[in-house]
Amino acid sequence: MKTLVVFDFDHTIVDDNSDTWVIRSTPEQTLPDWLKKSYQKGLWTEYMGRVLTYIGEQSVQPEHMRAVMESIPFTDGMIELLTFISENKKDIDCIIISDSNSIFIDWVLHASGVKAAVDDVFTNPASIDARGYMSVRCFQAHDCQQCPVNMCKRRVLRDFREKQAKADVHYERICYIGDGGNDFCPVRELKEGDIAMPRKGFTLEKRLRKAISEDSDALHAKIMPWTSGNEILRELTALIE
Repeated sequence: MKTLVVFDFDHTIVDDNSDTWVIRSTPEQTLPDWLKKSYQKGLWTEYMGRVLTYIGEQSVQPEHMRAVMESIPFTDGMIELLTFISENKKDIDCIIISDSNSIFIDWVLHASGVKAAVDDVFTNPASIDARGYMSVRCFQAHDCQQCPVNMCKRRVLRDFREKQAKADVHYERICYIGDGGNDFCPVRELKEGDIAMPRKGFTLEKRLRKAISEDSDALHAKIMPWTSGNEILRELTALIE
C-alpha cells in the first residue's frame, strides 16, 4: 500500500502567495485602492477574477505574467522533497489541493522541473482568452460552513480517496502538508496512522494547537510541525523504508 502526500501550494510548496505575487507583473507593481477595497471576506476567488481582469487591461501579456510567476521562491527544501517523491512513485502518490489556480501552479511546477512528482492538482480552474486576459472560476460549490465558498479541501480529499478506492488504490497513510486556516478542515479528516504536517508559526499549526488544548481527542492524526521541506523528506524517507 502506498503513502498519499497531500500538499497545499501557497506558503507551503512556494514561500509566498501566488495570487499576490502576480501583482508584480503590473506596470506599477501594485493595485489601485478601489480594487483592493472591492474584496469581500470569503470571496477571494471572485476578487482574484477582478484582479486578473485589471492586469489584462494594463496590457500585461501572459508571457510576462508567466515569467513573474516563475520567479516565485520555493520554500526551503521543497524542491528536494518533490524530487524525492518523483523518484519514488511506486511508494508515493502526490496531489495538490490549493486555493490558487490551475495556470499559476502549472507554470511554477513546469519551471522548477518537479511536475513529475504531482499526480493530480485540485484548484480553481483558470484560462486565458483570445485577448490574453486570464480568468479564474471557483473550484466547487459545497455546504461546509468552515471553508471558503469556492473550496472545501476535506471534501476534495474525501472525493479523491473514494475515486482511488473504486480503482482499488488504497493508502496505508496520508501525509497532509499545509499552512493555512483552510487546511484545518481536511486535517480533521485524517485518521490514526496519518500525519498532519503544519508549517511552524502559521495559522494551521496555531489552530491545531488550540483544538488539541480544548479537546485532546479532537484529532486522530500524528502532528508533525515543520520549517523546511528537508524535515518532511527525512520523515517520508523513514516511512517508506
